[in-house]
Amino acid sequence: MAGGSMATVFSMGALASAVRNAGHQVIVSSTEEMMPTIAGIGLPAVPFTDLSIGHFTTTDRAGNPVEFTPGGDAELRFTGAWFGRMAAAGLDPLRRLSESWRPDAVVGGTLSYVAPLLAAHLGVPFVRQSWDISETADIDAAAREELRPELDELGLSRIPAPDLLVDICPPSLRLPSAPPAQYMRWVPANPQCRLEPWMYEKGARRRVCVTSGTRVALAESAGFLRALVKEVSPLDVEVVVAAPADAAEELRAEFPGLRAGWFPLDVVAPTCDVILHHAGGSTGMTAMQAGVPQLLIPQGVNFEAGSRRIAEFGAAITILPGDDTPDAVTAACQELLSNPSYAQRAGRLADEIAALPLPSDVVGAIEKTASGS
Repeated sequence: MAGGSMATVFSMGALASAVRNAGHQVIVSSTEEMMPTIAGIGLPAVPFTDLSIGHFTTTDRAGNPVEFTPGGDAELRFTGAWFGRMAAAGLDPLRRLSESWRPDAVVGGTLSYVAPLLAAHLGVPFVRQSWDISETADIDAAAREELRPELDELGLSRIPAPDLLVDICPPSLRLPSAPPAQYMRWVPANPQCRLEPWMYEKGARRRVCVTSGTRVALAESAGFLRALVKEVSPLDVEVVVAAPADAAEELRAEFPGLRAGWFPLDVVAPTCDVILHHAGGSTGMTAMQAGVPQLLIPQGVNFEAGSRRIAEFGAAITILPGDDTPDAVTAACQELLSNPSYAQRAGRLADEIAALPLPSDVVGAIEKTASGS
């Protein structure tokens, strides 16, 4: 079960592929609009709702409009509530699917709350795989309140804890209070394309990659991306921008000669000296796996705590929204480029990730959980 966005599909693609490559039957489920994305990375796709994230973030169960309250605890509660509404919408369709295709285990991403509900309904084990290094306790609590009718129906007082937790967080960034988990190495699962030499060759100039991930489809994120490109363009660096085709075309028109497009970030990341982005989970994990320092400007409260941990470790600089003035962004980027300690610390995180068990190694833990052994 993914979460209804491309980033959540990409985060779970490696484990789903590993389970399938081990000879097991796998179905990946998400929203209808994610079906091409799931199929595009080579996995069988079935929708659990034809409604989009936009519906769940703007409409309550009764069809009434809901308002987004940015910042602090209110934003976290809002996030938990709409993820809960999406889970509620998906439960009955997945029950019907299970009547003809019954799983031996249900694997859900960090906020895929329909996964534990379906597992409880079927009486099969639930495996939770983290999408990134985000903290979710407050979001989980809000989802629990939103899902009270479904929990009551199942005779549950809370969202079930996983029978197996699979965590991709590097050990140095994991909170001391985090529950026991099966570690897993982060392996990107984003779509690929025909490569051009500049994508895998490191040139003479230092390279800064700018992206706002899959969020660039949102109007505010497109403006955020354009501002970042403008702020780093005067530096003596090569700027490359990871963005969908329409956004990339607009940027190339504004910044002639700019390399911009929906290229595979896992290929380009190792050629970069800094990755400047919105603190999205998949982008951040790809940068850490490649050992590249990051300039993080979190576009969501749920990204802030994880961004601070990476910065405190010394592998990034985090600038919170409101403090991200052009001068602050430029100065932070220059600091990351000129101070080698950031690359050294980023390299240490990459080494930690590389030492963790591969998704193929984790398949055995899921098999044991599914068999009850």
